[in-house]
Order: sequence, then structure tokens, then C-alpha cells
Amino acid sequence: MVVQVPKVLREAQVARCHELMERAKWVDGRVTAGHQSAKAKHNLQIAEGTPEAREMGDMIMAALERNPLFISAALPLRVLPPLFNRYEPGMNFGAHVDNAIRQVTGTPFRLRTDLSTTLFLTPPDDYDGGELEVEDTYGTHAVKLPAGDLVLYPATSLHRVTPVTRGARVASFFWIQSMVRDDGQRALLFDFDMAINQMNHAAPDHPGIVALTSCYHNLLRRWADA
Repeated sequence: MVVQVPKVLREAQVARCHELMERAKWVDGRVTAGHQSAKAKHNLQIAEGTPEAREMGDMIMAALERNPLFISAALPLRVLPPLFNRYEPGMNFGAHVDNAIRQVTGTPFRLRTDLSTTLFLTPPDDYDGGELEVEDTYGTHAVKLPAGDLVLYPATSLHRVTPVTRGARVASFFWIQSMVRDDGQRALLFDFDMAINQMNHAAPDHPGIVALTSCYHNLLRRWADA
């Protein structure tokens, strides 16, 4: 399941991110790559733990907590602190699958990466190339979103970032351990929740809404890890 979540960050928040990134320390992006991914990864990242990274990460986490579409699609149990990358002309990230387990830097805590997330911070007209391409059962999805929009996709997916040929593409990326680890179950619950929301708008007093909501929560109770 590939889900776009629009307007996670407001325009002023995206502008603040760019201010912080202008003065941030950028390092080789391979510092957070696994052995196999490091062979395909050619980009820059903001050093972890810097004041700039912490401020932007806190901003994103607070925005996610207020976003009902993100909560419905991800059903998050744990979210790895956001990281930030930059692709300049000639940079790309070849086809790869993300590590199944990631450790929170500086802590003993680990999480299972059920979902991968990219939050775009550059308007698409400001750069050429740099599409996120995600493969699934139905083919390859090319994703290039407005600044402030986010895309969620299964971390099990083979994916890549195509070479940037003009401008610079900056984004935040991070991983989520969902309460529901199975992507098919999570997709079914998401569709179920969206349908209930549609019914609430179309016929808010319909007695079937209570029954459907009960079914949703009982399925979530059956499938959730937490």
C-alpha cells in the first residue's frame, strides 16, 4: 500500500526547515546505510543529533501526531527520529530494500521497519529527476510530491531514487513500526476506516456506522501487536 499524506507541514514550516538546512552540517549519506545499500547510495545527509536535525525532527513528529490520515494509514507504534537527505545533480539511490531492524542512535532501542516514509521538502519544479520509485504487486509507482507532502510505503518494497539532473532534492525520511505488521491487514483496515469516514459525512445518523466501527476496532484488536 502506497499512501500520500498531503500538507503534513505548512508552508512556513517548510521554509523554517530550509533555514535550518542552510546552516546544517551535511555528511556522506552512507553513514546510515546497511552493507548492501551503501553500494547504491549516493547522497548527503544532515548529521544526526545536531540542533538543526532535532528541531526539524520535533516539528515533523508533532505534525504527524495531529494528522488523522497518517495515523489511519500507518497505525504507528514507534517512529524512528526523522533523518534528512539531499540529492544534488548526479546523485541517486539505486534499487534497495530497507533494513528490517533499525536501532535508535545513541540508545539500546530497536524497532522493526514496517513502513518507510519520505517527506518532501523541495517543490517539484525546483529540480529534475529525483523521483522516488516504489515497486509492488501492481508495478512501479513514481512519486514526486509538493513540499510538505509525505508518502508512506511498505519497507519490504524494492525502491530507488532516480538521478537528480537539475537543482537539489531535499527530504526527510524515517521508518515506522506499525501496530499491525502485515501490510495486507493494514491496507484493509485503512480502506475500512476511509469508508466509515465517508459514511459519517454522507449519513452521520445511519445505525450501520456503529456496527462498522465495531468491526473495525475488533479487527484492529485481533491484529495489533500493542
